[in-house]
Amino acid sequence: MSLRVDVLTAAVEDAIKKARKRRFVQSVEIIMVLRGIDLQKPENRMNIAVPLPNPIPNKLARVAAFAQGAFELAAKEAGADLIINREQIDALAGNKRQMRKLAKSYDFFITTPDLMPLLGRVIGPIFGPRGKMPEVVPPNADVKGVVDRLRRSVRVRMRAEPSVKTRVGSEIMEPPQIAENIAAVASEVSRKINLAQHLSALYVKLTMGPPVSVRVAEVLSR
Repeated sequence: MSLRVDVLTAAVEDAIKKARKRRFVQSVEIIMVLRGIDLQKPENRMNIAVPLPNPIPNKLARVAAFAQGAFELAAKEAGADLIINREQIDALAGNKRQMRKLAKSYDFFITTPDLMPLLGRVIGPIFGPRGKMPEVVPPNADVKGVVDRLRRSVRVRMRAEPSVKTRVGSEIMEPPQIAENIAAVASEVSRKINLAQHLSALYVKLTMGPPVSVRVAEVLSR
């Protein structure tokens, strides 16, 4: 399902209007509050990368690759922001500080199936709880396509509480573009959760601005 872009556009315009101007470009964020979701059940938790139809200026995601062999060259040619080879993976073992820094510095990670057992042992305890385990790229996949998709994606997580909070734009973007991004996030969330049944509240806000409530019945109406 999708949300009404016209209703979302009006909410974005209202959020930008109500936020005080700052000395930096503020992000536009959404908060989706859900009801009736049992997060004790693993199948109800969420950790997905959602490609935005309208990339956020100056906020493209940083993508790192755990790679060896042909995939290392492919990841470099695809423009990955960092390549971590087999020797560097081995050097990470036991270095929790370095692994925490790595997980914090990059938004998404990619790798190949053959490296996943090693990565599970080495970085799993640090990356797993942070939702940063690498996306596995199949052999012969379009690596540049994967990197480009992740670069314009945002991470959508739901684990400790029944809500989704994520960046969907910036105040220098046109409100309809931001509204399209919100609708894209909602569409991906709805693949796992029936928003018509479980969406309790939806807010749009700037980084330092007050939240603007969107009427759920109105934004869901077709």
